[in-house]
Amino acid sequence: MAQIQFSRGVSEPVVPEVRLTRAKSGNSGTATFRFEGPTILDAASTDDITGMYLVDEEGEIVTREVKGKFINGKPTSVEAILIMNSQDEWDRFMRFMERYAKENDLGFSKA
Repeated sequence: MAQIQFSRGVSEPVVPEVRLTRAKSGNSGTATFRFEGPTILDAASTDDITGMYLVDEEGEIVTREVKGKFINGKPTSVEAILIMNSQDEWDRFMRFMERYAKENDLGFSKA
């Protein structure tokens, strides 16, 4: 099962918008995840957000680049950035996304 977590063991049910960029050389890339109204913001405290964890049968991919967006002092969304520095990291991420997309009936479209 492929899932996204903000604290270990707590799956985030809100499906994010994901934007990918990749260097022309193919050696690096970035995935930007944007969650509108994620359930982690419903918690009494967001101190438990220690990063974003992409978890599947191969293990986990972790990023600590997680930011909240606030409107009128209230949290509305979360953005996380995953930087991939090698072809292997890119391939591993794409395998996760294929599993996650299949489980959440998502598609891919080029910009």
